[in-house]
Amino acid sequence: MQSSSITYRTAERRDIPAVLALVRALAAYEHMEDAVVATEAQYEEWLFERRVASVLLACDGDDVIGIALYFYNFSTWLGRGGIYLEDLFVRPEYRGRGIGQALLRGLAKRAVAEGCGRVEWSCLDWNTPSIEFYRAQGAVPMDGWTVYRLTGEALETFAEEEK
Repeated sequence: MQSSSITYRTAERRDIPAVLALVRALAAYEHMEDAVVATEAQYEEWLFERRVASVLLACDGDDVIGIALYFYNFSTWLGRGGIYLEDLFVRPEYRGRGIGQALLRGLAKRAVAEGCGRVEWSCLDWNTPSIEFYRAQGAVPMDGWTVYRLTGEALETFAEEEK
């Protein structure tokens, strides 16, 4: 994929600092800077040793300017895999140039080529610019569904209980 001077490729180990920096920038945009506790070592382990997630990058020369961090999931109803987009972020100064759309399209192409049944993600209710962007791509919200999460102490306590 290529658009003007912007190139797209899969992240490599050398890209970990840039990926983590963009994740932190996304957290700042979402007013959740303190929630990012991930380290470069954790990204190394989970992205490249365990290979549970991947990152599609948008680059301007050597600068990483956008990411689509994703992993595979499975739909029991469809009976096949899908792609879950965990984070899509483009640096503000590069927005409006089709880069986010190209990253999302790259995931859609990968899903179709691999026989996946869908690409899905979550979006904060207040994030109107992103909601409008996603709807413009043909995405629809999953009304009636609520995301649940076990994390931190609640996760550990629940895992240890024998009841």
